[in-house]
Amino acid sequence: MKLNTVVVTVFFSGIFRVANAFSQPKVSDLLGKHKETIDELKKSCDLDDDLTLLRYCVEYEDDVALISEKIAKNLQWRENNKAICEAAKKAVEEAQAGEKWDNGPVRDAAPYSSVINQYITPSQVLTTTSNKGDFLYCIRAAKINDKELMSKVTVEQMTEFFIYCKEVLNIVSLERSRSTDNFIRVITANDLKGISLTGDATFRKALSASSKQATELYPALSGPTLLLNLPTLLGAIAKLFTPLFPKKVQEKLRFEQGPLSAVEDLSSLSSPGSERESFLSEIDTLVYSN
Repeated sequence: MKLNTVVVTVFFSGIFRVANAFSQPKVSDLLGKHKETIDELKKSCDLDDDLTLLRYCVEYEDDVALISEKIAKNLQWRENNKAICEAAKKAVEEAQAGEKWDNGPVRDAAPYSSVINQYITPSQVLTTTSNKGDFLYCIRAAKINDKELMSKVTVEQMTEFFIYCKEVLNIVSLERSRSTDNFIRVITANDLKGISLTGDATFRKALSASSKQATELYPALSGPTLLLNLPTLLGAIAKLFTPLFPKKVQEKLRFEQGPLSAVEDLSSLSSPGSERESFLSEIDTLVYSN
């Protein structure tokens, strides 16, 4: 799989230091552990992909009735939103057609990309890979002109854009999990340096809607969410942003100062160098170490 750095977009997530080290179990071990539930689900659900079923088992603790309900809703959503799913699948195929990942097809195929891509670029949002192989989704919200952006798109259009980006991450995470036997998830690093309390409310509404929807659509995909470099008005900002996330996401929030603070442009993290090495080392300490 030719994937090291994927420049996708924003999924506004969150920073507390990880109380317990974030583990990366083996897919083969998890498949063995949840085999009985997976076999039972195959008999009753219109879904036979072991790894996708495994994610449901992990997220919902082998509750067959609940998982069956969630899968039915997911499949119905996919039927109603074929355009998003097919666009993401085709974009990933085109991005991996050459020797290296080409993010152009992914950005171009995003819903309403002709407008949104003017405001959301690799300088503000970048997905790369941690030293452990999990995806690391970095966002610098203060650099996004959300007011001007939301004057040109609706909340529904912005939400659709975010979900497309999550669909791309889901596809490549499943591919990497299969090829490495590591249960790959997405760690979000949200740099809040310079964040304003007067940002656009409709932008936050789109972020909230997409976050809730993604939690349902992509079980056991999200890892810790890091809220980095909060200004001194921590209390006010926490009140502003924390309610945006579903309860399951809120449980994964982590706060910390330092990482990304010295990085001027997130796009620099896509290439080897001191900034990338330093950042990944800090992530190792925050996320994977006790």
